[in-house]
Amino acid sequence: MDVLQLDISGRPQAWITTREAAAIYASDGVAWTLGDPCQVMRGGLQRRTGMQSRIEVHPIIAVRGSVPSRAWRQAPALSNAKLFARDRYICAYCGHSFHVDALTCEHIQPSSRGGSDSWMNCITACRGCNGRKGSRLPEEAHMSLLYLPYVPSLHEDMILRGRRILADQMEFLLASVPRSSRLHG
Repeated sequence: MDVLQLDISGRPQAWITTREAAAIYASDGVAWTLGDPCQVMRGGLQRRTGMQSRIEVHPIIAVRGSVPSRAWRQAPALSNAKLFARDRYICAYCGHSFHVDALTCEHIQPSSRGGSDSWMNCITACRGCNGRKGSRLPEEAHMSLLYLPYVPSLHEDMILRGRRILADQMEFLLASVPRSSRLHG
């Protein structure tokens, strides 16, 4: 299980392990938390009291410190796994759902014709449709897109990273995802 790390203003920063979260707790770096504790970590015995140290780790923690001003403005990195998840494993041309092994990253404007590897130029396609389109534009291949590409928000990107997400974490992230996102469907 991973912990969702936020900056102090509530923007997602990273998925961290419970051990990493415990280190932040131990250094008094946690500003606030959300959700019920999801794991209890126990340490050694305190010499003065004889009690065992204990840290309750919450699924969402906000970390004290400065907020990097540019970090949240950047578009999330594109990967096949996140692209397929954004598009719900559905081919943009035929509309059928496929297993990840039968999908490809399809460039709307082909790479061979100057198309970029970007969220706005890439969609999910099955191998058959991708082969049929080839290095043509969709209109040249007489293939229309069933949905349009978009750049995921920071909150969507945290969901698309494919981790096992707890209910508290999903609720927090989805609250900031636009209702028009395919992740709500």
